[in-house]
Amino acid sequence: MVVYRSSMQIVADLLTATDQCGQEGIKTTTLLTKANLSHSRLAKFVENLTGAGLINKIEFDGKNVFVITPRGRQYLESYKQFSDIAETFGLEI
Repeated sequence: MVVYRSSMQIVADLLTATDQCGQEGIKTTTLLTKANLSHSRLAKFVENLTGAGLINKIEFDGKNVFVITPRGRQYLESYKQFSDIAETFGLEI
């Protein structure tokens, strides 16, 4: 049986990968690999995340680098807490 991730899980994966790279940021290709997304799906998520102020997109030498914002870290922490609570009740997010 194939298990699909929800949009919330994908956002958490993207923010986690971005957070792990620190202030240097994460390049698009690395983010694609770590989040296991196609380029077109990643582009949609990145647009939403930058619009919500959860990540910043920085153009460097003609390439995009993404850095998590304090608001993104706060979202990620809240998501982890909620996920843990849901898991204790046997719920899947």
